[in-house]
Amino acid sequence: MIAVIGPTASGKTALAIALARLMGRTGHPAEIVNADSMLVYRGMDIGTAKPSPDELAAVPHHLVDIWDLTRTATVADFQRLAREAIADCRARGVVPVLVGGSSLYIRAILDDFDFPGTDPAVRARLEAELEQVGSEAMYERLRAADPQGAARVEPNNARRIVRALEMIELTGHYSSTLPAHSYALEDVVEIGMSLERDVLDERIARRVEKMWADGFVAEVRRLEGEGLRQGRTASRAIGYRQVLDLLDGTIDEATAKEGTITRTRRFARKQLGWFRRDDRILWVDATRPPEALAAELLDGPLRRFGLSTVE
Repeated sequence: MIAVIGPTASGKTALAIALARLMGRTGHPAEIVNADSMLVYRGMDIGTAKPSPDELAAVPHHLVDIWDLTRTATVADFQRLAREAIADCRARGVVPVLVGGSSLYIRAILDDFDFPGTDPAVRARLEAELEQVGSEAMYERLRAADPQGAARVEPNNARRIVRALEMIELTGHYSSTLPAHSYALEDVVEIGMSLERDVLDERIARRVEKMWADGFVAEVRRLEGEGLRQGRTASRAIGYRQVLDLLDGTIDEATAKEGTITRTRRFARKQLGWFRRDDRILWVDATRPPEALAAELLDGPLRRFGLSTVE
């Protein structure tokens, strides 16, 4: 199977679709398995850069538009659902192409990766406390309980703070260290999208400008009426959180837009930092046209799997 990974706005979707279409034309059907935690939500289209209807029609996609906004997404959910989709593809003789930008989600799907248990009562109590005191106070509690663990969690990442506090309460400790690199699935090739920081920064800025031009504020206003604020995962997505603040009147539109750009750039750097630690990834030039890059990959590194475009 193929995994196309990399930071936000690096061109993962375009390459994955180009690979799948080219493989299909040469007798090797392929389907895309989404590993982005926001693409699963129906209606979150503009702010997530969800594949267009034409792109979704060009290649079968799994795990896109499957949940309501109020559903909370977990890594364990994605591991189970993605592995089921991958197994289904392979059983039908189809090459699965996994696409995502989070090292945690990709590793959970591809590698030997077990999750510590959870307690719904403890989780609910911590989430209620989060609503009362805010993420800053909860982060301070985490830092007091486990300074080293807290250093690996962003102070505004409320979900991870709550999860860390839950693990400490249940097990006595919290570890944010990922397991050793060891594939749980066979015949995996990871392709990483690489580009210079200034190029990536410019792509992110252009993407956010396009989001606004395409009606992002109107999308968030519509989703607010459909329960966006009640969705613990969906409401905290970069961009959506900033526009909700705009709708609340706590910031102006320029601040919302700039905040979205800044947070996205910061997130992209974090994504790359985690991926760069994995020496199994084959890095490619993300500035190349996706069709040309797909052909080179199929006739080069992927040729050993019999996926070549050359008869």
